[in-house]
Amino acid sequence: MVSVAVPIDQVTVARGKTIALIGNPNSGKSTVFNRLTGLRQKTANYPGVTVEKRIGRLQLENSLVDLIDLPGTYSLSPGSDDERIAVEVLLGRVAGTPLPDAILAVVDVTRLYQGLYLLEQLAELDRPMVVALTMTDAAIRHHIQVDTEELSRRLGGAQVCTIIAPTGHGMPALHKALTNALSAEPGKHAGVSFWPKLREAATDIAAQIGDLDAADLTIIEIERALIDNDQSAREKLAAALGDGAETIVENTRKQLCGEEPPLAAEARARYRWIQEVLPSIQTSTPRQTRLGTTIVDWINRPFPATLLFLLLMAVVFQAVFAWATPLMNLIDAGTSALGGLVAATLPEGMLSSLIADGIIAGVGSVIIFLPQILILFLFIIVMEDTGYLARAAFLVDRAMRSVGLSGQSVIPLLSSFACAVPAIMATRVIPNRRDRIATILAAPFMTCSARLPVYALLIAAFVPNSSVGPLNLQGVVLFGLYMLGVFGGLTTAFMLKRTALKGPKPAFVLALPEFHIPNPRTVLMKLLDRARVFLRRAGTVIFTVAVIVWALAYFPRSADIESQRQVAESQAIATLAGEPLEAAIADIENEAAAAHLAQSWLGRAGRFVEPVFLPLGWDWRVSAAVIAGFPAREVVVAVLGTIYAVGAEAEEATLAERLSAAQWPDGSPIYTLPMVLGLLVFYAWCLQCAATLAIIKRETNSWRWPIFAWSYMTSAGYLGALMLFQLGTA
Repeated sequence: MVSVAVPIDQVTVARGKTIALIGNPNSGKSTVFNRLTGLRQKTANYPGVTVEKRIGRLQLENSLVDLIDLPGTYSLSPGSDDERIAVEVLLGRVAGTPLPDAILAVVDVTRLYQGLYLLEQLAELDRPMVVALTMTDAAIRHHIQVDTEELSRRLGGAQVCTIIAPTGHGMPALHKALTNALSAEPGKHAGVSFWPKLREAATDIAAQIGDLDAADLTIIEIERALIDNDQSAREKLAAALGDGAETIVENTRKQLCGEEPPLAAEARARYRWIQEVLPSIQTSTPRQTRLGTTIVDWINRPFPATLLFLLLMAVVFQAVFAWATPLMNLIDAGTSALGGLVAATLPEGMLSSLIADGIIAGVGSVIIFLPQILILFLFIIVMEDTGYLARAAFLVDRAMRSVGLSGQSVIPLLSSFACAVPAIMATRVIPNRRDRIATILAAPFMTCSARLPVYALLIAAFVPNSSVGPLNLQGVVLFGLYMLGVFGGLTTAFMLKRTALKGPKPAFVLALPEFHIPNPRTVLMKLLDRARVFLRRAGTVIFTVAVIVWALAYFPRSADIESQRQVAESQAIATLAGEPLEAAIADIENEAAAAHLAQSWLGRAGRFVEPVFLPLGWDWRVSAAVIAGFPAREVVVAVLGTIYAVGAEAEEATLAERLSAAQWPDGSPIYTLPMVLGLLVFYAWCLQCAATLAIIKRETNSWRWPIFAWSYMTSAGYLGALMLFQLGTA
């Protein structure tokens, strides 16, 4: 792409100028958006819905305009919230989003037959329109030729450009076409129509209304009301036509479509036009079979496709689970080192603890997720840009439908075994809102890496290291916990899709795009955008919760405990030296930390809720550890280490010994096998992760679903632990 430097004092913002970017899914729309806007992007949500709103700044000659990236859609008949938002924006109905001054329609030139359906409907909106034909390089390879002038004429004068978005080929011409489109004046009402009978029917209704502007209606809205049952347009029609509105609409619809469903009648009429004009627009010559085509055809067969899918999922799982570990350990080590430096530099006290244990540890609890998020989204973006993601969704669709989900849910659910946070963000590939929320609520059940420290501690300490046939009992228990999570997640999705999220099964319309090499620039920009969204939105919640838990564990401080610690340290210094002195000082510090925690607000909260968890066999110390583990489960081991005076950097062997020796006042052990198994079930099912709750809030745009998820999963974990403890003890 050719770039021209423009002095900053000559750059003006075209006030109110907005271009809507729209196209079919997998048409290269996101690549075009990133190529046009670069990093001048911002991401938000449309008001009142969970659909993401992406706006970028586009420089055209000496002006800056807003480019709105609308969700992908095949037509203006919405079948999901994402598609509905796209239509609402094009009609100027979304609060805070102006009616677009121009439309940039992206069409895969190798699938022009499919793309023309949407182009017909967009041309009828009578907004200045530019058509960007993508995948031009693939069209050349397949010997497909498009007469852009004829296509422009057939679409009522829309400007048509051929581009290769990943390389920037054709972008200067696209810039010029967009500049010309913004200077064009749209008509007062739509003039061009590709289904004349529909336009005539809408015009007849408009004649009965009279002044459409006074009724806040357009010809297009009347047409969509006749075809799609557009609720907004129906309400406006009812107000404009009076009591007979419903009868007029039904009679007109019957005259137009007969007994045929309106959507089917529209499809028949529009595809008839496409079949008539396509030969004059597009020509192709037979292509010789090449090695690449042979390989793709082989991959598309059931057995090779299944094998490749399992292999890729194993790589994704391994990458998110294992490859991220060194980076996460590096972040964790850096956070600990910085916290230790602060503790060594500042005088001991509240300020030092706030900075080291509250702020630095809080920031660390946010950024430690970044490696997993970036690695997971790198795979998803690459699979999407290569065209493989659509094939994977199609492959597993039938199996996932048995629990009420679609094939697009499988990658987020598998990714949840590493971390639910990036997995829930990955549900954005699911267009149907009900399927997406069901997947979001099922994802936290999968056994994430944060549960493993708790599992490892309790299984090693209390499950016998014996064999069951050729299998190790501890390994069987760990595998059982993984399967328990899978069972909980799939059962949850199954029940939700038959109750709260019940609705008509969405048609799984999917076009399998051609395989192609992703553009590194586009991949990098998408990765940076995901990281920015996570840090700005979910990160603020996680950090806040981490600081709150620090305050609960720190306050109030006891002067008596500090005095006793100082006296004990003085005595140790007077009588010991060398390594025995260091060990004694560490023990004294750990005992003091345990005493402080016991009388802190967190310790008091543990005693307060102890009666609630007593039926599970928990004492106040276990309850306090569970409360402290709310920001992130992995801190539970450190909290238990502090409570049992082993130290925050608890060695598993030493802590396991303390847990095994813990007793009730009557001398009976606290950590019995039924209690431990119940505790494991609780951690398998309970949603104890502030990051997950924050990202559910972020992705659903409501506190209703995270509150429901926390209540439902906590109840499931409690009941499971209760049954195991009571039955096992009995």
